[in-house]
Amino acid sequence: MSAYVYILRCADGSYYVGSTRTELEIRVGQHSAGTYGGYTKSRRPVVLVWSEEFQQITDAIAFERRLKGWNRAKKKARIAGKYDLLPDLARGRSRPAKDEPTA
Repeated sequence: MSAYVYILRCADGSYYVGSTRTELEIRVGQHSAGTYGGYTKSRRPVVLVWSEEFQQITDAIAFERRLKGWNRAKKKARIAGKYDLLPDLARGRSRPAKDEPTA
């Protein structure tokens, strides 16, 4: 059974990172409908901006936790597919990135 890690852009411009074993479209629909309480319920509508499929839920959960620790600029680079910028956007870097994505 596969699993997904996903990033939603909320109505207030913030990002929500989650993981699911449910089909991705169903889970995004649940967020959009406000089915469950939590972060996204008061920040609707939400838009799926990035996702990745994993074969094991344990791998998806581990990656979800990793993404939740990322700063906004690093998440935006991931969404935009600008993987070469990720090292420079990591927390604690002394100089800001020159080409921060505008996703």
